[in-house]
Amino acid sequence: MTQTVVVTGASAGVGRAIARRYATRGARLALLARGEAGLAAAERDCRELGACEVRTYRVDVADAGAVQQAADDVVHRFGRIDVWVNNAMVSVFAPTWEITAPEFRRVTEVTYLGTVHGTLAALRHMRAHGRGTIVQVGSALAYRGIPLQSAYCASKHAMQGFTESLRAELLHDCSGVKLSMVQLPAINTPQFSWVRTRLPRHPQPVPPIFAPELAARAVVWAADHGPRELNVGAPTWRTRLGNILLPGLLDRKLARDGYGGQQTDTPVDPTTWRDNLDRPGDDDRDRGAAGVFTDRAREHSAALWISTHKPAVSGVALAGLALAVTAATRHRR
Repeated sequence: MTQTVVVTGASAGVGRAIARRYATRGARLALLARGEAGLAAAERDCRELGACEVRTYRVDVADAGAVQQAADDVVHRFGRIDVWVNNAMVSVFAPTWEITAPEFRRVTEVTYLGTVHGTLAALRHMRAHGRGTIVQVGSALAYRGIPLQSAYCASKHAMQGFTESLRAELLHDCSGVKLSMVQLPAINTPQFSWVRTRLPRHPQPVPPIFAPELAARAVVWAADHGPRELNVGAPTWRTRLGNILLPGLLDRKLARDGYGGQQTDTPVDPTTWRDNLDRPGDDDRDRGAAGVFTDRAREHSAALWISTHKPAVSGVALAGLALAVTAATRHRR
């Protein structure tokens, strides 16, 4: 059966990679984003890669009414929504006291409330049909705040709390709607070249850095299998574990390394830097899925493979244990 898939923030970065991956499966795609050039290029990509149908919507996810109208139009044209992926985000890189109240509000409206708006729009149709899957694109930062990204980290924490509450409600109602959250590590996307920043040097993801295609594989797998949560990559696991076991030590490590680790050696020219906080960063030209760190981005993750192949891993582990027990028994004899 051909799936109908909605992706927010689909014009660039992880959203663009997700749209491309679904296109190779022949899905019907609805792509939501603000940037005209990025959306047009994403539509071309998806058609060339084999998407059954593609529709684009120039929507700011902070506008709940516009998101709902897009969802209603998708159902009107395609008959249903099988998968809805909430991916849109914006951020500000700066110490907390240098971020203004309107900037906090804007990051929250897009990154957190955009997820709420997309989820509510999807649920309006999915609950009526008794089926569907919603995937929230989260982050290791949904559990651990880091310096210079307080607005973004707070929004991801809010997404996590919202998703947990909603999941329990869906289970209570036996709704038939699946809900997953995919927690990503550092991903090489264009956001680091158009994020609003007050740092002296060019922002970068905290290494190690992964390719957006890896994130896309994780999101599509989560949509197919419906796990409660999928932690992508060893860095995500380490971050979560460290925050549970040694949060104070992690505070001090981030205080020492968190500023330099999020900047390259290239100075930022504030007179030419153009951010996408209030207006699209890909309205005049396509930015694509990948950012400027492609030469450092990893395309594979053993930790993700293990997470998505648990039956095989468990089988190998049990077989190894059985062999070890057998060998030990023979040795005793």
